[in-house]
Amino acid sequence: MRELLLLSNSTSHGRGYLDHAIDEMLAALGPVRRVLFVPFALQDRAGYVARFEARMASAGVEASGLAADATARRQIEAAEAVFVGGGNTFRLLKTMQDLDLIGPLRERALEGMPYLGASAGINLACPTIRTTNDMPIVEPRSFDALGLVPFQINPHYLDPDSGSTHMGETREQRIAEFLEENERVVVGLREGGWIRVSGDRAELGGANGARLFRRGAPAEERAPGDSLDDLI
Repeated sequence: MRELLLLSNSTSHGRGYLDHAIDEMLAALGPVRRVLFVPFALQDRAGYVARFEARMASAGVEASGLAADATARRQIEAAEAVFVGGGNTFRLLKTMQDLDLIGPLRERALEGMPYLGASAGINLACPTIRTTNDMPIVEPRSFDALGLVPFQINPHYLDPDSGSTHMGETREQRIAEFLEENERVVVGLREGGWIRVSGDRAELGGANGARLFRRGAPAEERAPGDSLDDLI
């Protein structure tokens, strides 16, 4: 049974790293107090792992980093839970593909190992990474990701600003372009929000809610506490 916690962001304005979500993370982990951290979305992997280890230690959870070598598959197979950190989604996916870790991680997560992630880490949980906000600084073999949920997520979703003088596309316009070519629901997950999935149940949590986009239909607002079961 899937146990997922998908965070739009790892740091909220005015608060420390993961402070806004630590209670929900502990709830998602249940009795598990050892987490394997995937740092591949940033270049400074050692520094990223150290930051995550220190934050989790302050919450009574032991953490270690996933290595980018031949031991990585065994680490995933032995993990009690996984947290996939944010950063550049293309770099994250390419590294996971290069190490042949997509299949093993997907299998463990679908078996019920808690999967937690933020930003790029929740793009990875989607069927593809096509709704990421990131630049393609590297080229993965494909955009196919873990497919732990049947919908796409756009993390850090920003509502259009009617007072802005910026003439580029809004986030909503970019998602509309995605829907012109793809018929899959997109959840625009605002800062401070998260999606909690347990088996075939899903709920929106945190702050600020989300906006749902479907091809050929008006956008739909969902508030914190609302069910997302219809997307599962």
